This record gives sequence, C-alpha cells and structure tokens, in this order.
Amino acid sequence: MPGEVFVSYSQPDRDCALELVAQVEAQGISCWVAPRDVSPSADWAAEIIDAISNAQVMVLVFSAQSNDSPQVRREVERAVHKRLRILPFRIEDVLPSKSLEYFLSAQHWLDAFPPPRESHYAKLCTHLRVTLSRGAPERPSSPDGTSGPARADAHERTPAPLQPALIHEIEAELSTYIGPVARVLVKRAVARATTAEELLAQLAADLDSHGEQQRFTERCRQLINRG
Repeated sequence: MPGEVFVSYSQPDRDCALELVAQVEAQGISCWVAPRDVSPSADWAAEIIDAISNAQVMVLVFSAQSNDSPQVRREVERAVHKRLRILPFRIEDVLPSKSLEYFLSAQHWLDAFPPPRESHYAKLCTHLRVTLSRGAPERPSSPDGTSGPARADAHERTPAPLQPALIHEIEAELSTYIGPVARVLVKRAVARATTAEELLAQLAADLDSHGEQQRFTERCRQLINRG
C-alpha cells in the first residue's frame, strides 16, 4: 500500500527507522518502509520505485551507515529525480559524503541527537504535518502525457518490436547512468511503448540531464540501426 512518507534507512539503523515509523503513523500519517511493506515474492526494486513515485515526502534516517550505503544513495537519487521532498533525520553528528551532499545540500535537516529521540520524533511529526498539508509537489510528466505511475492500461498496450537481445543491450546502456534500477525501468517502458522511439523517449526521461538523455538516445539508436 502506498504511503505518504517513504522512509529510507541503512540496515544497521533499522530499529530507529521502525521506531520512527511507529511514532509517525501514531499521528495518522501513513508510511512505506522496507521490508515491512514489500509484497511477498515481489520485485524489490520495482516496489521501491513504486513507493517513491507515490510518496509525498522521503524521510532519510541519516547516519554514518546510511552515508556509505549505495542502496540509500540510489533511493535518494530516485527521490530527487521524482521531485520528492526529502527530509534528512540526522541521528548522528556526521556530514554527508560527496555523493549525497550533491542531492541533500539544499534540504532542510532535522537533528535527532543525542538520545533520547522522543522529542525529535515529535518535531518530525509536526514538520511532516505541515509539509503534507501543502500538498504534493508537481511531478514531471511521463512521455505519454500522464504524470506519476503508469496508466492502468499500460500492460494492455503492444510492446515495442525489439528483440530480447537488443532490449538487454539498451538496459545495459541505461545502467551505466542509473545502475541496477535500469532493469525495472526498461521492463516497464517495454510494456508501455508502442514504437522503438517511444521506448527510448520514456527511458531517456529517467535521466537527469539533457546531455545524458541525448547521449543515451543516440547510443541506443545506433544499437537499433545496427540490428
């Protein structure tokens, strides 16, 4: 089930993350947190992308462990790309690494140290109520003109006429920009696209800069024309 708040954390901070979720949900604010809200036998990456796409705020439990976590960095990157508000909840007196500082430098931080954290949870809940009352930020439109998640009829459309080997090459090309999450995005785009160009447009939209979009599209066109 989608939550208003997506909670990102590193595994060593699991107890704090679950305590935070309990405090926030006690105030009537719904949360999505893994592994609690991952459906049985589900594609983990797909579930995370869906949850980020449907949330209004990401709360990042920030610590030395999350600072060094590739999974946390990928979640923050996707949240920034989706224009999701991010609220770092800093439980240790550490500064963000360079890879996270780029995404978090403009964010408002809440310090939650030293313990106990009860008063910090209360402050977080107040901040979330104010933030959620402002409504969700405008999200970028997908190439088919819709915004947010794919339309309900997405899987009923004709897939792009591309061979599996070529799709795999396109996925590999996309992964050089955004990592393993490319697998999920390509699978969804293939289900939605009706032409090869539409497929490339949908995938390019998941890249942050115009330069990356252009390079990715040109490279994939070369792969398609070669075939």
